[in-house]
Amino acid sequence: MKNAVISLGILLMLILPGSMLQAQKAGKMDSLQVQKILKEYESWSKMKNDWPNLARYREANAKLPPPAKGEKRVVFMGNSITDAWIRYSPEFFREHPYIDRGISGQTTPQMLIRFRPDVIDLQPAVVVILAGTNDIAGNTGPSTLKMIEDNLASMAELAKYHHIKVILCSVLPAYDYPWRPGLHPAQKIITLNKWIQKYAEENGMIYLDYFSSLADERNGMKAAYTTDGVHPNLAGYKMMEGLVEKAIRQALEQ
Repeated sequence: MKNAVISLGILLMLILPGSMLQAQKAGKMDSLQVQKILKEYESWSKMKNDWPNLARYREANAKLPPPAKGEKRVVFMGNSITDAWIRYSPEFFREHPYIDRGISGQTTPQMLIRFRPDVIDLQPAVVVILAGTNDIAGNTGPSTLKMIEDNLASMAELAKYHHIKVILCSVLPAYDYPWRPGLHPAQKIITLNKWIQKYAEENGMIYLDYFSSLADERNGMKAAYTTDGVHPNLAGYKMMEGLVEKAIRQALEQ
């Protein structure tokens, strides 16, 4: 009961930030506690109002013209790994008809909701889907591998229905998550990748294996290719670019 009361109190403070300031004035909370809870409230409020973050690319999508005649547009759908790619290697996207639609921190259910406006409506010839590691990290709550698989399959099937070639990427290796240490994700990633490969092969889609080229002996990411054990550095992205360009050529030739 005591824990329930404490949890309710925290929830009320999250919902009513003013009450935290009153508590601080009364000497019940220090400034660091207030700042932490306000930051959590801001994040919660933003997610509550636009959980899949449909607003992120709304304006860019509206300004994007339809593909030019003969253009083979490719959309990259993903999380922070895709989101950061265009910042590390802007020329990769500038020199090709490639569109980056990654959003940092996202999980597959969020991507599934925004798949129509951020992929289908852009009329690509190919979609590159790289997703799943944040689900394993529990970014939007507990998630089983089956839940991740279902969301990946739904995105792939939506694309296929709209005559978009599908490249399903392996989840990148990770020995641990800096923001959620102790989850031991490596084996779950390996198991999920086996399912992704099998699903792609059974459904006439392309499986892009980043994992094998980036993994070290612990099934984490090689130090030469990463900034934090999860996200690639420029060398990691350059490795990925060679692999994805080969997969895109293969998809367009199907």
